Amino acid sequence: MFKSRRILPALTRFWFAARMAAHGILAHPMRSALTILGVTIGVTSVVSLMGIGEGARQAVVAQFESLGSNVIAIKANDPSVEFDPDDVQDLVERVDGMDMATPVVYTKAVMRWRRARGTVDIIGVNSEFPSIRDNELLSGHFFTKLHVSQRSPVVVLGYNMGSGLMGGRNPVGQVISLNGRTFRIVGVLAPKGPGKADDIDDKIVIPYTTALKIADKKTVAEIWGKAETPLKADLAVVQLGRIFKRKLGLDQSAPTTLSGNDSEGEATDETVTQSSSADMEIAMESSSDSSDSNPIIPGGEDLITITNLNQLVQEADQANRVMTLLLGGIAAVSLLVGGLGIMNIMLVAVTERTQEIGVRRALGAKQTDLLVQFLLEALYVSGIGAIAGTVAGIWGLNVFARHGFETAISFEAIKIAVVVALASGLLFGIYPAVSASSVPPIEALRRQ
Repeated sequence: MFKSRRILPALTRFWFAARMAAHGILAHPMRSALTILGVTIGVTSVVSLMGIGEGARQAVVAQFESLGSNVIAIKANDPSVEFDPDDVQDLVERVDGMDMATPVVYTKAVMRWRRARGTVDIIGVNSEFPSIRDNELLSGHFFTKLHVSQRSPVVVLGYNMGSGLMGGRNPVGQVISLNGRTFRIVGVLAPKGPGKADDIDDKIVIPYTTALKIADKKTVAEIWGKAETPLKADLAVVQLGRIFKRKLGLDQSAPTTLSGNDSEGEATDETVTQSSSADMEIAMESSSDSSDSNPIIPGGEDLITITNLNQLVQEADQANRVMTLLLGGIAAVSLLVGGLGIMNIMLVAVTERTQEIGVRRALGAKQTDLLVQFLLEALYVSGIGAIAGTVAGIWGLNVFARHGFETAISFEAIKIAVVVALASGLLFGIYPAVSASSVPPIEALRRQ
């Protein structure tokens, strides 16, 4: 009973202060609208810019993730250091963390389909390609190890190639001509999306043995490996670096040639099988291996790079997060300007309403009543501006998306923008509210 007697008058005073605050805003609609506009612009800037940044981050991360998880890419950046395809299986057996691998051949060929003719991109791999790059089949099947060993004329089409070949009908079982040779279509890959998975949707996949014949080559420039877990992928990268260094004679602490027993599978991480590429140089140099007396190549370029694609995803994600935060920080400046506008308009309101303040104090209004009233006015302005800014920001993101930009509605950005807007309204409204509540009744009436 005692508590209710204290709470009811307090609620009544708060309700009256809230009504007076609303009346104060509506009494000067143009001035209030301009103040709200300042907050709206600030919130809109934060929501839209951080949404664009978040959309770009998600697009980049999705592009890297479309290449497959736990994938290790070994690339020769110079023709003189390309790999023998027969070494791929040896790497799988010797590297504990790498479960499977495929040679990769990039080439082009003239494709003829009925009366149509044009140049197409071809990628040559082995039968483990779908598992390595996480590519599913939409129809048909992938070629087998037998197809690879026999250099069979079979192809698996990327999604765009498959859907465009027969106007959306299933092309499996049809035949096409590549450089005058007939190939049978055995499967169509599931779509990855524009620009993803190295544009696999627009390519033709064939056995690497057949691709080497088309390209008239005996070596490959890339090898893709697959690890079971991210940790194993990291360990595989380290082990691959050691293997290539010792194999190519860059590690002076290990032998560069092997006995006959080593070639029968007893080679470990401490010894390396000698191959035709024993005179190559490796780009996976560490701080302990690099020196001015033994450069990799003039200019310090990498001849061979070994990359864990998981690390690329993490680096791209981190870089884009930093960029998104920078965009949000720049946009937050406009929120600060909006807060200063609230403070300015509230100070003007205090000056103009001195007589009202004096009358209310003379009629029994407490200092806390005036403080609550003017704080509520500031919160009203910032709250309306935050809501309008959020709506405008989401609308702006939709406009950008329709014009080809990668965007995403970031609820974290909306939450931050709204909280900062309300906090700035409260913060910048404190001084005017304190000034209004501190005016003595007699002094307030005397000023008018």
